[in-house]
Amino acid sequence: MPAAVTSTPSNVCGLEMQWMRSRYALLIRQFGTYQVHRNTRTLDRSMSTRSYGDAVEHLNSLQSNAAALEAVRASGGRSSEFAIPEMLEYLDRIGYTPKELDVLNVIHITGTKGKGSTSAFTDSIIRKTVPEWKVGLYTSPHLVAVRERIRINGAPISESDFTKYFFEVWDRLVNSEKKVVTTPPMPGYFRFMTLMAFHVFLECKVDATILEVGVGGTYDSTNIVPNPVVTGVTALGIDHINVLGRTIKEIAWHKSGIFKENIPALTVNQPPEAMEVLESRALELKAKSLTVVSPMPDLSGLKLGLAGVHQVQNAALAVELAKSFIESRTGNSYQGSALTDTFKSGLTETKWPGRCQTVVDPKRPGLTWYLDGAHTVESLDCCIQWFVTPGVGISSHQDVEQNTPISKRALIFNCTSGRSGETFLGAMRDTMNSQLRLHDRESNLMLFDDVIFCTNVTYADGHFKGDLTTKAISTSDLAELKTQQALATAWLSLFPSFPSSHVHVLPSIEDAIKEIDKLQSNSEQPVQVLVTGSLHLIGGVVEVTGLSDTIL
Repeated sequence: MPAAVTSTPSNVCGLEMQWMRSRYALLIRQFGTYQVHRNTRTLDRSMSTRSYGDAVEHLNSLQSNAAALEAVRASGGRSSEFAIPEMLEYLDRIGYTPKELDVLNVIHITGTKGKGSTSAFTDSIIRKTVPEWKVGLYTSPHLVAVRERIRINGAPISESDFTKYFFEVWDRLVNSEKKVVTTPPMPGYFRFMTLMAFHVFLECKVDATILEVGVGGTYDSTNIVPNPVVTGVTALGIDHINVLGRTIKEIAWHKSGIFKENIPALTVNQPPEAMEVLESRALELKAKSLTVVSPMPDLSGLKLGLAGVHQVQNAALAVELAKSFIESRTGNSYQGSALTDTFKSGLTETKWPGRCQTVVDPKRPGLTWYLDGAHTVESLDCCIQWFVTPGVGISSHQDVEQNTPISKRALIFNCTSGRSGETFLGAMRDTMNSQLRLHDRESNLMLFDDVIFCTNVTYADGHFKGDLTTKAISTSDLAELKTQQALATAWLSLFPSFPSSHVHVLPSIEDAIKEIDKLQSNSEQPVQVLVTGSLHLIGGVVEVTGLSDTIL
């Protein structure tokens, strides 16, 4: 087992438990009408008066605050070892057994980058190929509304359904006694959402479930399904190092924890040290097989629904996952055959907002948004490769020949969860230069005219949209804009000739959009804005600009 899992400062677990108890005490104070014990619980609000807003407020009460997250980071991930036993207890408290989850017919997908896109591709292929099936999709995080995490037949569940199912799970947990003294009375945010997704899919009697892992695999809250139909691992890289470890081998160990006995596992080409671990774990966990998906010639001429060269690999994995799944459920064989029309339609019609997405703003003529929630070095590399491509973020050769007006470009960026902003920006610079050289542009070209570093706070008054609320940022960091100041310093160090007056450090997403509006009003040229570094940032931009109806 990786060292990151086994080494733990002894005082951290105590701090963590102390925080969990205080969190529950705060929860009871906040929602004081709910009593802890089964026989003494009372409600002063009927189900009919509980709103979607109430559900979101209750859910946000389960978020970990910055201090608690720091304790988890300091623990080296050991607290994760309690995740599966605790999830099984919570599952029992809401009235289900692990065996009942098998009827969901799960495709379990993990990885460092591309797991959300692969999940979306797989979902779309299955829905196109077997349209009579009801297909559930569980992913994270969400962009604008938390109900996006739970989809049936491609659509997020409605606000009324979210409210109904949320309080069914909430009430069962509040009404039940915990069985292990160290188990927190209520699950955290992601655990609760996972339990709720299981409940929704079971109640709706889905025929297939695409289940995206949250973090890692071995100790992830989703990893309580005894017998998925097939498992998949997308491209591996370095992320969540405080929980998963600092090396690719440690991370591969965690990711491969979703392998199950006699269940086929699929993956893509990986770094040798990662592949070695995946192969070893497949044997250890007695997976039926471990197949490395090769590039598919059929995909080369297909315009995928998701932009970016990197999506070809995700699409290839999704195709094989869908083939394996459909074969196991229907007996129809797809092995050795060319892509069917339904598979092609599934791939070309896949939608996954906020991932290498180009959006022409209908309310701001001449303004185009380029949205990508990349938040690792590897995914940012893919993001910049996509953006710095002729016809996307830089002028096409035809535009150059026709003297088409050159656009002004701006970058809105933020990074979270203790990730290294300086490392990210350095990687972005290197990819920018290599892409510019690749397309015969000057590598020292100043790609952006303005750069904005802002927090993920939604509004200028310091408030979040309810669904976008986060307690994971320390109040001192927010108040002093420490992360954003550090990013600005790093940018000016990486680009010494960049005018400092064009680097903006702002306290909210709304402030950032106001700066873009100002930039556009002062420009006779078209304006292109790349937003990246955080899916939470993308969601806030979509909310503030009013683009929800356009992109979701």
